[in-house]
Amino acid sequence: MSIQLLKSTTIVSLMTLVSRVLGFLRDMVTAYLFGPSMGYDAFVIAFKIPNFMRRLFAEGAFSQAFVPILSEYKNQKDPGTTKQFIDHMAGNLMLILTGITALGVLIAPLWVLVFAPGFMQNPEKYTLTTALLRITFPYLLFISLTAMAGGVLNTYGKFAVPAFTPVFLNISLILCAWLLSPYCDNPIQALAWGTFIGGIVQLLFQLPFLYRLGLLPKPQINWRDPGVKRVLYLMIPALLGVSVNQLNLLLSTLFASFLPTGSVSWLYYAERLMEFPLGGFGVALATVVLPSLSKQHANAEPQAFSQTVDWGLRWGILMGLPAAIGLGLMAGPLIVTLFKFDAGRFTQNDVLMTQQALAAYALGVPGFMLAKILASAYYARQNIKTPVKIAMATVAVNMLGNAILVYFLAHQGLALATSISALFNAGMLLGILVYRKWYTVQPGWLSYGTRLGLSGVAMASLLITLTPPLPIWFAWSVIERIQGLALLIAGGVLVYGAALWLTGVRKHHLLQSDSVITI
Repeated sequence: MSIQLLKSTTIVSLMTLVSRVLGFLRDMVTAYLFGPSMGYDAFVIAFKIPNFMRRLFAEGAFSQAFVPILSEYKNQKDPGTTKQFIDHMAGNLMLILTGITALGVLIAPLWVLVFAPGFMQNPEKYTLTTALLRITFPYLLFISLTAMAGGVLNTYGKFAVPAFTPVFLNISLILCAWLLSPYCDNPIQALAWGTFIGGIVQLLFQLPFLYRLGLLPKPQINWRDPGVKRVLYLMIPALLGVSVNQLNLLLSTLFASFLPTGSVSWLYYAERLMEFPLGGFGVALATVVLPSLSKQHANAEPQAFSQTVDWGLRWGILMGLPAAIGLGLMAGPLIVTLFKFDAGRFTQNDVLMTQQALAAYALGVPGFMLAKILASAYYARQNIKTPVKIAMATVAVNMLGNAILVYFLAHQGLALATSISALFNAGMLLGILVYRKWYTVQPGWLSYGTRLGLSGVAMASLLITLTPPLPIWFAWSVIERIQGLALLIAGGVLVYGAALWLTGVRKHHLLQSDSVITI
């Protein structure tokens, strides 16, 4: 089982990597054309609001409730009943989302007031954000339906297509930024239209693959369908629980709206870099693990369930630790290389400010990654209440951290509060899972953790020793920066891998979810 999970995770990771690379290219283009500015601050808020709603209603609460139920239908019911459930779910979801989208466009000024109240201090920024939000909000409808299609494909083992789909959003944003912006009254409007177009293209891309499976929905509204009722029942408490990380990031944005212009953009660029390892591997792990855990729970296989959770955690820490070290120690060089160009609008001060935020976010990367895997264990058991309670406590921790740390560290304090809350969230999810005996910690974790720790120290030592000071990176040409960054990343990866080998970690330890690592 673990070999198949690893293969699926690798496929999802590779497809996601393509999307993330294009995402970096997109961020490089926007940094060059717009930089951290009033207009880009406005777009970030207009982009984040529908994306937050999407994670609430689509990739978050809906997917975590929908996939376990669909997996149960697939394994226990006939294809006709399963297809009917999908049709009813699609019809009901479309109706709900159409209403939410129409309301969102209508009350756009209120959304901006809720998520960026500080913008009221600048009427021009507030008005621009409202105008952009009215263009971007329909993205919620398109991307939520895309998420449902992706949930169906993932359940039937077609992981590559949903993982590749976000590529089209990045392509749309890049093309609109370069080609459409000269024709807009305000060039930043091109990014809003790129979001709108990208949502449509992503949905259209997945439909042929559903058709080949014979599962292309014929939307029908039916609130009495028992499967639909169960999904909606599970969704209601999950609305907060599955979106805690995004909610915390949005709370940081809310506080940042009161800080100087550029603060929202600095946090956003840092988030994008922080999300690279999460999207490239953390989300991939959670995506692949959820259907397997759902099947194991439905078939009453507690030992296999526990082993799959353990397998996911081993891989999560294996990848999360070097990601956190690399982002934290290489924050400045990464930002200089990706966003700072001589003719662009991303300044040296923007580099320093974004570096501060990324270094703080890096501390929370393991927490973000493990929380995604651990949450899947609860959703596979159709237990939503527990993650919700933990989420409420996590939001409280984040709010308290924001209120205290923003006073001393400004925008960096907001990023640090988010990381602290992510680690708290993962710790609580793990602790309760073990306490209720839904997950039994497999043997070998002490030696495994020690080996990972030693390998991380070796990697950090190399990066600290060989990384040139930031002024040298500013003085280098683009080619020199790329070469320097590539050598440091390659060196860090090689040292980490070599240290794992020397401390005794072998491939078979990670291919078997029930493996035991001993000294």
